[in-house]
Amino acid sequence: MANQEYLALLNRGVIIWNEWRDKNPHLQPDLTDANLRGFNLEGVNFQEVNLTGANLSLAQLINANCRDAILTSAQLINANLTAINLQGANLINANLISADLKNANLIEADLVNANLIGTDLQNSNCRYVDATSANLSRSNLAKANLMEANLIYANFSDANLYEIELIGAYCYQANLDKANLIKAHMSGIDLSNSSLIEANLYRADLRFAELKKVDLQDANLQESYCRGINLNQAILIRADLTGANLRGADLRRANLTDALIDNLNLIDANLQETIMPDLKSG
Repeated sequence: MANQEYLALLNRGVIIWNEWRDKNPHLQPDLTDANLRGFNLEGVNFQEVNLTGANLSLAQLINANCRDAILTSAQLINANLTAINLQGANLINANLISADLKNANLIEADLVNANLIGTDLQNSNCRYVDATSANLSRSNLAKANLMEANLIYANFSDANLYEIELIGAYCYQANLDKANLIKAHMSGIDLSNSSLIEANLYRADLRFAELKKVDLQDANLQESYCRGINLNQAILIRADLTGANLRGADLRRANLTDALIDNLNLIDANLQETIMPDLKSG
C-alpha cells in the first residue's frame, strides 16, 4: 500500500510536494497502489517514485518528471501525459489506453506488454524503448522517434505511423496490418516474419531493411525506396510496387502474384525462384 504520509503530502499540492522532493533528494517515495485518479499533477516530480499498480487514469501529468519511475501495472487510461518525461521508466504491463503522450520523452522506457491502444504518441521520443509484445493498435505515432527500438511481437495494426523514425528498429514478427507508414523512415529495420497486410508504405524508406518472410499482401509500396532490401520469401501478392526502387534487392522465392510493377526498378535484384506477375495484368 502507498505510504499515507506521502499521500497526505501530495494532497497538499504539487508545489509543496516538489519543494519537499527538492529538499529530500535521497528519498524515493512509495506510492504503490495509490489512487490518484483524476488528480491534477501537472509538473509533478515523480522521479524514481514507486507507482506500481497506481491508478492515474484521467490524471493530468503534463510536463511531469517521471524519469526512472516505476509504473509497473499502473492504470493511465485517458491520462494527459503531454510532454511528460518517462525516460528509463518501468511501464511493464501498464494500461495507457487512449492516453495523451504527445511530445513525451520515453527514451529507454520499458513498455513490455503495455496496453497503448488508441494512445497519442505524436512527436514523442521513444528511442531505444523496449515495447516487446506491446499493443499499439490504432495509436498515433506520427513523426515519433522509435529508432533502434525493440518492437518484437508488437501490435501496430491500424496505427498512424506517418513519417515515423524506425531506423534500425527490431520488429520481428510484429503486426502492422493496415498501418499508415507513408514516408516512414525504416532503413535497416528488421521486420522478419512480420505482417503488413494492406499497409500503406507509399514513399517509405526501406533501404537495406530485413523483410524476410514478410506478408505484404495488398500493401501499397508505390515509390518506396527499397534498395538492397531483403524480401526473401516475402508475400507480395497484389502489392502495388508502382515506381518502387528495389535495386539490388533480395527477392528470392518471393511471391509477386498479381502485383503492380509499372516502372519498378529491379536492377541487380536477385530474382531466383521469384514468382513474378503476369505482365499483361501489371
